[in-house]
Amino acid sequence: MPVLIGPLAHWLLRARLAPGAMRTEPLSGRLVGGRDAGIALGGFPVLVPGEGSVTAWETDWTPALERYAAIFGLQVQVIGGREVLGTGAGGAEGAWQPQLAAGIADWLIERQADRPADALRRRLPLIAGWVASRIRAGIETADLPHLGPEGEERVRLVDWYEPYAEHFSVESLTLRQRRHRGDWSPDMVRAIFVSGDATVVLPWDPVRDRVLLIDQFRPGPAARGDAQPWFYETVAGRVDPGETPEQAALREAVEEAGITLRRLVPAPHHYSSPGAVAEYLYLYVGITDLPDDVAGFGGLDIEDEDIRSHVLPRAELARMALAGEIRNGPLLTLALWLELSAARIRAELGLAPAG
Repeated sequence: MPVLIGPLAHWLLRARLAPGAMRTEPLSGRLVGGRDAGIALGGFPVLVPGEGSVTAWETDWTPALERYAAIFGLQVQVIGGREVLGTGAGGAEGAWQPQLAAGIADWLIERQADRPADALRRRLPLIAGWVASRIRAGIETADLPHLGPEGEERVRLVDWYEPYAEHFSVESLTLRQRRHRGDWSPDMVRAIFVSGDATVVLPWDPVRDRVLLIDQFRPGPAARGDAQPWFYETVAGRVDPGETPEQAALREAVEEAGITLRRLVPAPHHYSSPGAVAEYLYLYVGITDLPDDVAGFGGLDIEDEDIRSHVLPRAELARMALAGEIRNGPLLTLALWLELSAARIRAELGLAPAG
């Protein structure tokens, strides 16, 4: 009979994995690390002997607890003659996110019951990012005005399955919607490409009035038969689990272009193709310095990124956008938005109008 400690002893995970657990005698010592427990592999804390005590809950093994432990690679440790579950490699220090960990547990136990544990273990970063995106969407859209009667149920999920799950995934949803005239639609089957939220940032030096673009190969246009699948783009990347879109923008600027952004100015966030793609894009203009020698090569080898950066005048970017030479949607949006907003942003920064 295992004893749950640390994040596994938190009521949100207990309720999902071991609802019959009973509080028992605490363990001596303290927990170190654990910021990414239930979110990433190796994220569960280490129990360090010494002063202090750690809350413990005793439970029978449940199918959910067994499967969860298998997915995260959790092993029972015998401590003081007791079988303890909930420790790991320690991971990073910092604030643990119980709501995200609970959401991931729900997704793994309820939606992924038929997937092998090792397959889910390989996809944990993408699964965690997708669950974080769903939580973020619920929070950010809770107060938006309704396009229809408030308080009415508008959508019903009839069935869900995942016919493809490798790096990204595809979800097949059977839905019913309340139509504008008030009746319910018949069952509708829709395939949705799932990749999680992304951040997009256009670096701009308002003093020199120049921007930084990157170019890289893109498989989507190549699959379509595009003769030029190398695109001018913004700096962009996935919002990692536990990361804010702003933090992702700052991180990606370093990884892809080797630059540090001083400030982020929010531009219009949006869905790129809401009919079939669940990706939500957070758009920013990043205030930075772009001297003559800043362009170069970037990207992460572990992600097979081959990125080259370019610096050009903002006026040239606007010309390219209006001439149809920008084929990347987020870059086109930011180029036109910055053209309309540059004077306002410069004034907010205390800079004189561009000459």
